[in-house]
Amino acid sequence: MAKDFELPDYAITKPGSFVLADAPTLPPKGAPDKKACKKLLQQRVEQLHDLQRVLYADNRYAILCVFQAMDAAGKDSTIRHVFSGVNPAGFQEFSFKRPSSEELDHDYLWRTAKRLPERGHIGIFNRSYYEEVLVVRVHPELLKYQSLPGLKLPPPKSFWAKRYKAIKAHEDHLVHNGTIVLKFWLNVSKAEQKQRFLDRLDTPRKNWKFEPGDVRERGHWDEYMVAYQDMINATASKSAPWFAIPADDKPYMRLAVADIMVKTLQGLDIDYPDVPESDRAEFAELRQQLLDERD
Repeated sequence: MAKDFELPDYAITKPGSFVLADAPTLPPKGAPDKKACKKLLQQRVEQLHDLQRVLYADNRYAILCVFQAMDAAGKDSTIRHVFSGVNPAGFQEFSFKRPSSEELDHDYLWRTAKRLPERGHIGIFNRSYYEEVLVVRVHPELLKYQSLPGLKLPPPKSFWAKRYKAIKAHEDHLVHNGTIVLKFWLNVSKAEQKQRFLDRLDTPRKNWKFEPGDVRERGHWDEYMVAYQDMINATASKSAPWFAIPADDKPYMRLAVADIMVKTLQGLDIDYPDVPESDRAEFAELRQQLLDERD
């Protein structure tokens, strides 16, 4: 980190402890400037590259990174920058958009469950099963496409409480079986989102990123903030924490995510596997065989 600066602990591990109004959207006082953040990010990218190799070789843990945010918060660019140095052989990213008819014919965890990372891999969920308590909560009419028995619209509060409980049980199961679950909420302000939408409209090469529906969803901002706060409070835990990352400054946001990734991997008991003594003897023989070959 920059001299005399340590990144804050953005982890939320205690259920019911999160107050959205207290979560910053800007870097703290004394944080590195944009240039310094980019330099520090490159260092973290290099560290992540080395740590991923050990994770892959160790082959006991998987890392699942869940990214949730309002539109234009910077999920895509953060994933692209933070994981730019990892080996594609041990990396998987999946973006979850509107569910297909096949996905709607299964329970809402099915489409993400089949995309979970293998041992030794880092898996990225760009949006996730949490859409079911965010978009679907703000637009409960979408539930009619799930053909749930006994469903009444609008659903009672107990409906969402049961979904939170199911999601938490799902994550507990993953953790107990060797998957490290890290959940990133990129906290962008409403004012910053407006500027990013305008930038997409005013910059021809960014026009493709703009969707009219994004502005319509912006009209539900307050409802989404309630949904985010309830979701984080219901599903945060020490074993599967949420990280509320300030997202108004993209270089700082990317650095914060990369720093968490590096610290998480450094905290795992992973190493390159030891070679058994029996294999070492064979390796010595094969080495000598290679040395004795005539070119």
